[in-house]
Amino acid sequence: MSLYNSNYDIRKKNNLYHVAIIMDGNGRWAINKGKLRIHGHKAGIQSVKRAVNFAINHKIKALTLYAFSRDNWKRPQQEVAALIGLFVSTLEIEVKSLHRHNIKLRIIGDVSCFSDNIQDRIKYSEALTKNNNGLILNIAANYDGRWDIIQGVKKLAKKVHKGLLCPDQITEDSLTSQLCMQELSSVDLLIRTGGEYRISNFLLWQIAYAEFYFTKVLWPDFDENIFEKALKSFYLRERRYGGVLSDKKIN
Repeated sequence: MSLYNSNYDIRKKNNLYHVAIIMDGNGRWAINKGKLRIHGHKAGIQSVKRAVNFAINHKIKALTLYAFSRDNWKRPQQEVAALIGLFVSTLEIEVKSLHRHNIKLRIIGDVSCFSDNIQDRIKYSEALTKNNNGLILNIAANYDGRWDIIQGVKKLAKKVHKGLLCPDQITEDSLTSQLCMQELSSVDLLIRTGGEYRISNFLLWQIAYAEFYFTKVLWPDFDENIFEKALKSFYLRERRYGGVLSDKKIN
């Protein structure tokens, strides 16, 4: 039974605005089927579409997907080239559809290492969708959490150097304002597919109080049912933020 068909709407218990997903398992999915790893990445695009549709239908405000980490450059050159090519072709094909569905697209990460053509395509896609007020879709490309924090600290350091900011004026909010996705609330739910139990340097600052959901399902097999299980798990949890539940006994 869907959690949304229950007489008791457990969605009232926790607010869910921002979901992030580490999309893991494309390569293993392909190998299990006797195919090249790139076939797994291509199959994963369909899972991205399903996740986006699910987020829209369930009124999630922001969805952030880990597409390509800075560490992924260590992979075989042929696979890296295929990944980047797939990213660009998907961007070109899907951006108009995203725009029609009122989705605001953001590419987060250090895009300066990409070719001018790719950077122009990213700028075009973001500009086309910037005024949309539906789902905010963040695609993390050449991203990692430590880089995000360091580049934010550097921006604050420049302000201090110019005399625009005193060191004792630096706060969590001021650092947050210099990071990727500074206009969004922190991540509420982090999902990782593929059976691994780590966060792989993803959104380190933004997931400080996130709830985690791990599944062994490989990303190409991720569908609405798995997404719904993750949401149900989230809604059933107690989000204490360091506090206690005074009305419950401790066993």
